[in-house]
Amino acid sequence: MKKPVSPPNVDALIRDLLKKGEVFHQITDAQGRYLHWDKLRFLPPPEGLSSEAWWASLKYARRNRYQPINIHDQHGKPFVFLYTDKIMKDLHDLDQQAFGTLSSHLPILHSKMKNTYLIRSLIEESISSSQLEGALTTWLAARDMLRQKRKPSDKHEQMIHNNYLAMQFIREHQQDQLTQNLILELQKMLTENTLEDKGHSGYFRTTEDKVNVVNYKGDILHTPPSAESLPKRMNDLYRFSNENNSDTFIHPIVKAIILHFLLGYEHPFVDGNGRTARALFYWSMAKQNYWLMEYISISKIIKNAPIQYGRAYLYTETDENDLSYFIEYHLQVIKQAIHDLWDYIDKKIKEIDNTEALLLNTQAFRGKLNYRQLALIKHAIQHPGYRYTIAEHQNSHDIAYDTARLDLSQLADEFHFLYKEKKGKGFIFKSPPDLNARIQDN
Repeated sequence: MKKPVSPPNVDALIRDLLKKGEVFHQITDAQGRYLHWDKLRFLPPPEGLSSEAWWASLKYARRNRYQPINIHDQHGKPFVFLYTDKIMKDLHDLDQQAFGTLSSHLPILHSKMKNTYLIRSLIEESISSSQLEGALTTWLAARDMLRQKRKPSDKHEQMIHNNYLAMQFIREHQQDQLTQNLILELQKMLTENTLEDKGHSGYFRTTEDKVNVVNYKGDILHTPPSAESLPKRMNDLYRFSNENNSDTFIHPIVKAIILHFLLGYEHPFVDGNGRTARALFYWSMAKQNYWLMEYISISKIIKNAPIQYGRAYLYTETDENDLSYFIEYHLQVIKQAIHDLWDYIDKKIKEIDNTEALLLNTQAFRGKLNYRQLALIKHAIQHPGYRYTIAEHQNSHDIAYDTARLDLSQLADEFHFLYKEKKGKGFIFKSPPDLNARIQDN
């Protein structure tokens, strides 16, 4: 990724257009897109205007609608944003989907599988957020580590393990105010045992730390504010997060997105800034009671197109600190993550229904298996020879150890759907290769 082309200075052009009475009032192109100069310069301008004059007209309209957030960049220029029609529509859609108690998707609200979905999302976000920052491990290996509560075997697994603990930490502290102690503890948890210098875990960077955001070629994309200014700047960030009586209303989702951006902009740590910024977004959304965010992974979506993530930062930084670019991008990430969640739930419900239908053909199993057992049987049919442990089953569904043991023991001892093998002081359970036939023979 390279830095986008910075917009031209259009102050003189705006004055000229105003004199001629040729200034428009649109903030987007004809298709409703809120474009940066880096893209707009390649499009044909409206008749009678040059590309620069078109940009000047757009900037005039945007400036008249900018809303400052009372936080400034390192050069003293304020960060601003505006509510485009697209942002307003997306916020309305998300308010309907992600706030309070919903009834549109009953499985996540009224099914006993709610905890199962939550554990799955925590695992997904922990893995994807860590992989975004360079963790090199397969999804399956990382998932099994978390489910089995296995000790991380290397730095990469440690990053994922840390991320998982941090997501749980957020849930426990979602009603707290944002403070220096909270954010330092969050970064410390995310970077525990992953840094060469442990002194960088749980501490802000100092004047001795030279920190820049660079691309793969080593080109500098962003130089954060000086370490000397961090105490005041971070206090401004805490104030922005905690204040609720501001004269200017900022939508809670927009505030969470801006916090994500600001932490990335400040880059207060030597390492772990990206993970901390995304975790801060989740914390802010949870604090505002957007409970559905617990069940989605934004990092999974970002990881699929990381250049767009970086570009959204740079568009804001190169165009008068206009946060609207980052807000529009982030809203699309959230919407896609929610869409993926519904797809996942629909798939799981169908799989469990199909497994249940298979078992209902026999009187012996009718009504005797719970949803956890049905989900495990579905998995066992597809994975002959797979080994299940009580601890893994417990952690996958967030249930008591005795409940997990009863689930597996019943499948093995009563229904003979699993092999039960002694291992140390406990047991492991293995899926047989002829499971389908065992079901159909009863």
